[in-house]
Amino acid sequence: MIAYLKGKLAYKDPTFVIIDINGVGYQVKISLQTYSKIKDEEQVMLLTFLHIKEDAHTLYGFKEETEKKLFLHLLSISGVGPNTALMILSSLSSEELEVAIIQGDVRVIQGVKGVGAKTAQRIILELKDKIGKETSLDTASLGKGFDVTHTNLKEEALQALVTLGFPKAAAEKNIASVLKKTGSNISLEELIKASLKTT
Repeated sequence: MIAYLKGKLAYKDPTFVIIDINGVGYQVKISLQTYSKIKDEEQVMLLTFLHIKEDAHTLYGFKEETEKKLFLHLLSISGVGPNTALMILSSLSSEELEVAIIQGDVRVIQGVKGVGAKTAQRIILELKDKIGKETSLDTASLGKGFDVTHTNLKEEALQALVTLGFPKAAAEKNIASVLKKTGSNISLEELIKASLKTT
């Protein structure tokens, strides 16, 4: 099992990186969450998970332990494969995902492309206790709702749209157009959905 990779960032893309270690390039799939943390680095260390199938050996990389743990938790859910888990971690930050699971917010998780209502409910049902025990979040303040600032909202919507294959410039334009109409009083899910329709 490859626990981590440490080396030169030879190539980076919002969905994968190539890490050069002594002249060998390792291709590692990453979430947008990890990409935003390492995009300006030259030397990088990523915690990794090797997913083995008959036809492929795929490395997944994470900048932080929390994200890797969440990824592995998501993989334990029936119907959630590594690509879906990565999509969830690209659309939501680790903290937002933890809050959604602890609060039982099906709508937030279901807002991720490729995640249906049943899968979202299963994720919450099976992970609520685990996440509750592990998380460092202040659960006392969770009842007040999760406050996403305007900037975070834009950033996360942009990351989600780019993951869905939107060109960055078009995604930024659509988000700006939606926020102009609605102001910041809009959920991340609504912003992404509205931005997808604004073409």
